[in-house]
Amino acid sequence: VIKIKADDLPFITIADSDKIEVGDLCLAIGNPFGIGQTVTMGIISALGRNGVPVGDMTDKYHFENFIQTDAAINPGNSGGALVDTEGRLIGINTAILSRTGGYEGIGFAVPVNMARNVMESLIAKGKVDRGYMGVSIQDVNPALAEQFGLLPDQHGALISDVMPDSPADKAGLKGGDVVLEFNGKTVPSSNRLQYEVAGTAPGATVPVKILRNGKEQTIQITVRELPGSEQVAKADKEAGDSSDSLNGVTVSDIDPRAAQQMNLPQDLKGAVITDVDQDSAAYDAGLRPGSVIQEINHKPVQSADDAVKFTENLKNKKILLKVWSDGGSHYLVVDESKAG
Repeated sequence: VIKIKADDLPFITIADSDKIEVGDLCLAIGNPFGIGQTVTMGIISALGRNGVPVGDMTDKYHFENFIQTDAAINPGNSGGALVDTEGRLIGINTAILSRTGGYEGIGFAVPVNMARNVMESLIAKGKVDRGYMGVSIQDVNPALAEQFGLLPDQHGALISDVMPDSPADKAGLKGGDVVLEFNGKTVPSSNRLQYEVAGTAPGATVPVKILRNGKEQTIQITVRELPGSEQVAKADKEAGDSSDSLNGVTVSDIDPRAAQQMNLPQDLKGAVITDVDQDSAAYDAGLRPGSVIQEINHKPVQSADDAVKFTENLKNKKILLKVWSDGGSHYLVVDESKAG
């Protein structure tokens, strides 16, 4: 997010990308191949595209909901505006699907509603909060629809498994439930459900309409923050906070994915360090990415939230940490008074 100090700048009107439909005319604005600003015209070819080979495809959490368009998009268009015929922003040009590297009629744009939510979250909190239910889901094909009692005009996402102690588990969702609606919005696919859940603010309680044993019912579920969402343990210096504890340290929860990637013991509790500023006192004390903070000033750390909470408003600039790294636990002291 870039803040520009200037007055009377021109700006674009943002439309509601949830209201666009397949067949709507659209215009793609960009700088293809660096030749200069260009406008191309096409239509909305499809909505809710996922599985597009963009970014880290090994990440199990995909929040894809691309707009597909046949407006000519080429290398250099990425980041450009996709607008409707009234000049309102509906998406951000992102990628193309091509065997030649050039335009073949299949381009993708991030819906502006998604981009706006990310922008607002970054401005307000400095990070993107994503909601989490704790279920494994799959699409409902015709054979499954028949077995689970869906009507011909019904669509949904089939819950194949529920994680223990997750929001879904606490709300009473079960394997075999078919999610028909989430927070008042229909669920045409498993990807759409994942997208809607991710866009829900952690802590919000929303209605989920399900089909269970052929009968519809609505369950209230309180969404939690996605495990592994990174948080920065950082004091607000501009506000005059007296504590600089753990400045420059980024931590996240230990989820199964992180534990496997970092080869962590299954029963290890704490907040895993994902990044450390090399100019910080924490780095000088020996904190490194991959280490796990287990205690702060003798208080057990169970999550990234704990790590942030336990270092807020501390008067003493010397912080005692119990840290797991290199196959074992040890204590160290972070002395912020010596920070350069």
